Amino acid sequence: MSLISQTPQWQALRQHREALGEVRMRDWFAADPGRAERMTREVAGLVVDYSKTLVTDATLALLLDLARAADLPGWRARLFAGAPINGTEGRAVLHVALRNRANRPILVDGEDVMPQINAVLARMERFVARVRSGEWTGYTGKRIRDVVNIGIGGSNLGPKMVCAALAPYGGDLPRVHFVSNVDATHLVETLSGLDAETTLFIVASKTFTTQETMTNANSARDWLLAALGDASAVARHFVAVSTNAERVSAFGIDTVNMFEFWDWVGGRYSLWSAIGLPIALSVGFERFIELLEGAHAMDEHFRSAPLEENLPVLLGLIGIWHTNFCAAPTHAVLPYDQLLRLFPAYLQQGDMESNGKRVTRAGEAVDYGTGPVVWGEPGTDGQHAFYQLIHQGTQLVSADFIGAARSHYALGDHHTKLMANFFAQTEALMRGRTQDEALAEMRAAGLDEAQAQALAPHRTFPGNRPTTSILMERLTPFTLGALIALYEHRIFTQGVIWDVNSFDQWGVELGKQLASVILDELRAAQAGVEHDASTRSLLEHYLRLRGASAPG
Repeated sequence: MSLISQTPQWQALRQHREALGEVRMRDWFAADPGRAERMTREVAGLVVDYSKTLVTDATLALLLDLARAADLPGWRARLFAGAPINGTEGRAVLHVALRNRANRPILVDGEDVMPQINAVLARMERFVARVRSGEWTGYTGKRIRDVVNIGIGGSNLGPKMVCAALAPYGGDLPRVHFVSNVDATHLVETLSGLDAETTLFIVASKTFTTQETMTNANSARDWLLAALGDASAVARHFVAVSTNAERVSAFGIDTVNMFEFWDWVGGRYSLWSAIGLPIALSVGFERFIELLEGAHAMDEHFRSAPLEENLPVLLGLIGIWHTNFCAAPTHAVLPYDQLLRLFPAYLQQGDMESNGKRVTRAGEAVDYGTGPVVWGEPGTDGQHAFYQLIHQGTQLVSADFIGAARSHYALGDHHTKLMANFFAQTEALMRGRTQDEALAEMRAAGLDEAQAQALAPHRTFPGNRPTTSILMERLTPFTLGALIALYEHRIFTQGVIWDVNSFDQWGVELGKQLASVILDELRAAQAGVEHDASTRSLLEHYLRLRGASAPG
């Protein structure tokens, strides 16, 4: 099979980009009063305006041709049908089944997975009710006040992001904390100030063998036993999200309190599963279901809407345009809502682990860019940090601005000022400022001509910086679910166009393997001879700085 870059549809887009030349979005808006309305969609409580991106109607038509050439409709159908589209691992990819609120049968190997999903949700609901009501108590009979989720990657980033985003919906108890880093500092600082008698741990590891997670879990168990002194206390203070009943039981957890998920649930797509248990404990099970319902609403739109009206498809295609035809190697996610402060970090894994691939599904090296670098920070913090580069730097950066019409915290005119910046930044990035405009502004301010001429190059902005604006009435469990699903399907769309497997992550394996070898060497306080000169030298310096004693 030829690369997508060799297709007539890709070549047509190249020619179209050359024909556009030096585009000026401000000219497009001046010539086309209907552009904004035509390039705005409202789906599942989200209003999305992509009119400030570097596309014309002709661009979108050509991108849709490319999507059809890549068989996006076919891949979309296979996703929802439970086909094993994760080819390197022979697995279905069914995060959409986890939030299938229509309960439509979805088959994997001929078996409907919905009864299994519903059974785990029912168990989660009962457990959450017991903990939040105080019925579930610790070993000494005290109610649970703090929950510590121990996981890493998707078992940490998704639940942590959602708990932060939905903080206004959480009650006083339990307080939910997250530990992921194997650096002892993370666990020690989290446990500092917590009471073992009132703390519940969730150990989230599908195999119950993940090195970072199990190291933290074992140390947490030691902390608990040092305080309570009885191994039987573990069963009252630890539950598991896993599929390895034997290891869970050996750890001391009653397997009745093991919440399972399946191999067709990828880690970075797993917050909708039992991995979302800390979310439900934080905000309540009803709110967790609202999160699923928001995602399901976006799923239904993605599944059924024609490509030309399909919001995740359109955003995915526009991202392809910016990355592959407009030379924008990075993509900024800029939430103007402090509650979404962890959303960019969450999307880093969602996007970069999914589409950071260098070969096609068939194993052929690509000759085009795939997943862009995803980064970002909240609101006005970013304006006082890196927006300078976006406005006037030499790299083209595409960006998503995310905001809400209403804040959960009505304090003076804070929110009005926040959103004034939201709208001003997208306008400034689109319009820029010409040298003539800069000169006129300085002359009006009273600068003499020599000063104005000297400063003009520094105060000129090129504009044409592409942004997409996403607005909602308020950040709720429903709109958050829809927002996350929007990005998931955008990532899927791009993976299909690039012909990569968005659902494996073999690139992280080599580092894990080498870390295992080096760990043995560090424990023996002896660097091996098989390393390159730099690594061996660093190991020797490390051991010298440690005093040549084996690490504890």
